[in-house]
Amino acid sequence: MHIVSDLAEKTETDTNGAIVRLENVSVSYRLPSERIGTFKEYAIRKIQRKIKIQDFWALTDFSLQINEGEVFGIIGNNGAGKSTLLKVISRVLKPTRGRVVVYGRIAPLLELGAGFHPELSGRENVFLNGALLGYSQAEMEAVFDEIVEFSELKQFINSPIRTYSSGMYARLGFAVATAHVPDILILDEILSVGDEAFQKKSRDRLQSFQQQGATVLLVSHALDSMIGMCDRIVWIDHGKVRKIGVPEEVIAEYREDNI
Repeated sequence: MHIVSDLAEKTETDTNGAIVRLENVSVSYRLPSERIGTFKEYAIRKIQRKIKIQDFWALTDFSLQINEGEVFGIIGNNGAGKSTLLKVISRVLKPTRGRVVVYGRIAPLLELGAGFHPELSGRENVFLNGALLGYSQAEMEAVFDEIVEFSELKQFINSPIRTYSSGMYARLGFAVATAHVPDILILDEILSVGDEAFQKKSRDRLQSFQQQGATVLLVSHALDSMIGMCDRIVWIDHGKVRKIGVPEEVIAEYREDNI
């Protein structure tokens, strides 16, 4: 199975081992140049044509190839464009320019509790979140007990999810997203959630996925953990590739730049 953006036509033979390919991708957000406090004020200024809009380029001419089976790390300062990159790859966000080619099923975990309904129980949210990831009810029923066991939430699985802590949200979200082995798993600042034992269990699961051929995209500020887990790392700076390569080298330069 392959997913091709509206901006490109690709075939399996074009990938050369790539499971994700970005070619000259740019993403622009249109932002008001001044803060507007209320929607009423915005509407009035809109009618009066007094709103000044400026373009903010989160990614600029960004090109990248991620190979099948890699654990690929993404680092950079806040606002560098990391989350925008993940949203483009996840097809949550369409690029302003350029083309994106993604092969396979994606399981994105971009935000803690994304897709969860606060008034539903943990049990109900497992099936809801699974459906959002493209799995059938039968597929989720087959792994439900494993999800509960992995998340360590058996005591709370029938409670409304609004009663969960942020850590419980993350554990359940991670357990659902990793209940099946996806072609591509995308994680944004998730591995630092929970106690040390749960973090180790999460890392072990990612290593298991890699051994089964899955590709993992990982954003984290836990740089030492990234060195041990990633095959390659890209350092993003102001929406552009600053450096890509061996984790130790990229992180060493990143740290030196941020002293």
